[in-house]
Parts: sequence; C-alpha cells; structure tokens
Amino acid sequence: MSSSDAPIDVALIGGGIMSATLGTMLKQLEPDWTIQVFEKLGSAAEESSNPWNNAGTGHAALCELNYTPQLPDGSISIAGAVKVNEQFQVSRQFWSHLVENGSLPEPASFINPTPHMSFVWGESNVEFLRKRYAALKDHPLFQGLEYSEDASVIRGWAPLLIPGRAKSQPIAATHIKAGTDVNFGSLTQSLLTYLEDNGAEITNNAKVTGLKRQKDGLWRITYRREVGFTPFVVRARFVFVGAGGGALSLLQKSGIPEIRGYGGFPVSGEFLRSDNQELVARHQAKVYGMAAVGAPPMSVPHLDTRVIDGNTSLMFGPYAGFSPKFLKNGSLFDLFASIRPHNLVPMIAAGGSNLSLVRYLLGQLLAKKSTKFAELQQFFPHGEQKDWYRITAGQRVQIIKKDPKKGGVLQFGTEVVAAEDGSIAGLLGASPGASTAAPIMLGLIEKCFPEHIGNWRPRLEAMVPSFGTQLSDDPKLADEIMTATAATLRIPR
Repeated sequence: MSSSDAPIDVALIGGGIMSATLGTMLKQLEPDWTIQVFEKLGSAAEESSNPWNNAGTGHAALCELNYTPQLPDGSISIAGAVKVNEQFQVSRQFWSHLVENGSLPEPASFINPTPHMSFVWGESNVEFLRKRYAALKDHPLFQGLEYSEDASVIRGWAPLLIPGRAKSQPIAATHIKAGTDVNFGSLTQSLLTYLEDNGAEITNNAKVTGLKRQKDGLWRITYRREVGFTPFVVRARFVFVGAGGGALSLLQKSGIPEIRGYGGFPVSGEFLRSDNQELVARHQAKVYGMAAVGAPPMSVPHLDTRVIDGNTSLMFGPYAGFSPKFLKNGSLFDLFASIRPHNLVPMIAAGGSNLSLVRYLLGQLLAKKSTKFAELQQFFPHGEQKDWYRITAGQRVQIIKKDPKKGGVLQFGTEVVAAEDGSIAGLLGASPGASTAAPIMLGLIEKCFPEHIGNWRPRLEAMVPSFGTQLSDDPKLADEIMTATAATLRIPR
C-alpha cells in the first residue's frame, strides 16, 4: 500500500463539471490550498459532462416547459422557471469572471449563442403556451421572449418545423435569442487545466474504493490505479464526491448518517444525431416540446443545434431506457449494490407511487425504431431516417429519499448531501445539472465552509456580482449584470 504523509486540503472525487467548478472556486478563494482530483476513467468529463452525453442546453427555463406547470385553477406557475434562470445567471457570471481574468479560454470554446424555442401543437397545448408566454414576457429575466401562432413566423425561426405540417393544425411557439448551447466537456477540461496550471493534481485511472473518517478528523481515501493491484491512500481535510451516478455508493462507504434513506433510480437515454450539413444549416435553435404523460423531466423531447469543437450537428431526443448501471461506464450490479436496509422501504414506496414512469419506460424500451422516428417527425415532418443515427446518452440517477407520508419519493433534481461538520459532501441527482453547477457549488461552500465566508465574501462577490441577492428582485441590477456577462461571453443579451 502506497500512502502520502501530508494531508491534502481538498479531495475531489470525479472529474466532471461539478468537481471542476468547486475546485476552481476554492482555488480562486484560497490559492495556497492543495487540491487533488480523482477520476476513475482515463480522462475527465467522459460521463455526464461529455458533450454527447447531454443536450448542452444552457438551462435557463427559456424553453423548457416542465419548469412552468399549469396549476389546477388553469394559471401558470413561473416560480420554477425563475429559480432555474437565476441559477444559470450565476453560472454565466462565474464563467464571465474566469474569462476576464484569463482562467478560461475564448468563450466560443465552450459556449455559443443558440436561440431557445418552445414549440407545441394541438389546441390545449397552444392555450398553455399562450398563458406561459403571458406569465413570463414582462419578467426581467425573460426579456426578449417572443410568441407566435403564425406558421410563417415560426418557419422564419426554425424552417424545419413547418413544411409537411397540416395547415389546419393549431401550432404555437416562443422564441428568444438569448439562448445558448454549452459544451460542458470542453468547459470541464478548461477548468481542470486551470487547476493543474495552478498546482492541483489531476489523477486519472484512479478508482476510489474506500472513504473512512479517522479519529483525527481527516478523511482516509483509498484508491486503485487501472494498472496494478497496489492500493494508494491519501488523507484529506475536505472531500467532495462529484462522481455523478457513482456518488451514492461512495457516500454510503463514508458512513455519514446523512446519507441514510437515500436511494437511486437509474434512467438511460438515447438521441438521434444528424451531421447532414444541409439540415444543420436550416435549423439553428434548441426547440423543446411537451413531455409525454409519465415521462421524467429529462425526457422532454427537443430538436437541438449542437456545437462541439467548432462542428455543428443536430440532435433529437431523448429516448428513455433502463439499465441498472449508475454510470455509462458502470456495472450492471450498481442498482442492486446500492440497496441497504435503510433505503429499501423508500425505494419500494417510490416505485409504487411512480407506476406511470414505469409504464413510460416500458413503452420506450418496447418501441420500434419506426415508432421512435415518428416522434422526430412530429417536430420535423419531412425528416428521413437516412440522415440520422443513434447515439447513447449519459446515464442519470434520480434521487429516492425518505418521505414521512409516502415512505419514499422519487425526486427530479439535484441535492447536496453533507456531513454535519461539513468535512465531506456529495451531489446526488440529475436535471438541470451542469447548467447550475456554479450556484450549487456556491451553496455547498456556504454549507461546508461557514467559518470562511466572512473573509471570502469580497472574492465571492467578484466571482459572482449577484452573490447573496436575487436578480429578479432588482430589474436594474439584472439588466446590468446580464448585459455585462453577455458581452464577455459573446452571446446575446
């Protein structure tokens, strides 16, 4: 067994966008702290942060209809949309700060302007979108949102959506130029490069096999390399588990009581991808539709422009599937290995109360290729199968947790689970994920390092000018900050 005597200040388990974001924030706050990243695979950002394992949508609720549910009285709730937009504005501020101080490269390497659209058909859906637009259009975070039921206008926004569609079919769309496409893989790699250039150690091919709190308060981390059988040991003052679907099992290994009752439900996915540049040239937008009944939020259908390493493609999906793996490169035993006496009841209860999701997943698994392609043709009526091929998306693990009334609930979202003393924390869950990495990690810093916040506040406010405030409460400040970050990141206001 090989071990290092000197403890490190920060251990980041997982080489994705969450660990890269937290590491960068802490390095900006405390340049002298020692940081080490442990990534199981041969390189970072190969799971959910990989650009082809996610939709790359800069999630700001500009087009995602699941963030604005219709209430029983027929009104539209915009609270979720405002929250998600606020979070993305924080990420934009953080990235803008890093670009300005030279910690990130040219913005076009990771973020590109891409209009965001919502598109629906059918009278009830058109009525819903009309109400949604009315509820959002005057909000300071949604300035520039346009609405139309005119086919010629919609065709001008997204030419592929209209030809071949019945003229009698009611349709409606919203459009906003301020949308973005984000290459989270490139962003993650750039953040890790910054960390390495500033003294952090990036350890790839390092599978963490043990997490144990020592009597002296330090965390003992055991890991193995891809080649060889010798286990390595390091000690750390603070540990963050940002291992995506692998976070649950690692937090269980840590033995912290806060993880008791948590389980996970894995959902896999596929997309259809087209590199036909004639089609690509005719569709420059991310267009989101209505989710199927029982579908999880991550399964909202969308036809997207994707810009990866300077090359543009189209992507449609996702098509949900099921695998017991918690990671794309995980084990078929992941789900079963995560079951504990303390989470068995919540998992059974959550399964029983989400039968519509089970039916939806079964329907997706049993659907023929022609049936799946017909879903694309609802967006793009003249679509042809020869122009598209299947790609496998990243694996997502939805949170299952205890509920005093139901026994257990399936939660769509992300959640930080931290020890009471703040010495270890991890992130569970999925959507909206990468787009909200900056605000999630700021929240984690406040939770785990409360004794430092007073001294760090000036630097936190330099990284994120809106830190501690809500932009939606101050339209003037919102306009100033959104205009400034747009200029730095070279995207529309």
